[in-house]
Amino acid sequence: MAYDLSKGAPAPQPEPQVFKGYVATVTLYADRAEIKRKLMGKVTGAKDSVIPLGDVIKVQSKEPTRLVNGYVQLATEQDRGQLRIVTAEAQKAIANNSRTVLFTWNQRETYAAYLAAVTAGVQAQGGNPFG
Repeated sequence: MAYDLSKGAPAPQPEPQVFKGYVATVTLYADRAEIKRKLMGKVTGAKDSVIPLGDVIKVQSKEPTRLVNGYVQLATEQDRGQLRIVTAEAQKAIANNSRTVLFTWNQRETYAAYLAAVTAGVQAQGGNPFG
């Protein structure tokens, strides 16, 4: 693909990346993440969402195991109180959060790829994904 590098031409945008999690699919753009949920994923109260990467204050994650699903959560100011609580209720709140995508053991490669891509995306937007 040829790009016009003359003055005033917009810089080429990277292609969006798509990651399929458990009952949700994330499309990661240079400036935002769009999470679309299947009907089963909406039963818990989580909704489809668009998260500007510049609004992310921390990328929380837990690697999937054979016994427990893992997750990647793009925590924003709305999640600040939950970042301090470490209990079973907090884990349930994370799983039901619209900015969280769950991953099964069989999706662990996708989990790792999404975590790396979204961490890099948050850093590119000037944020600190590690809080």
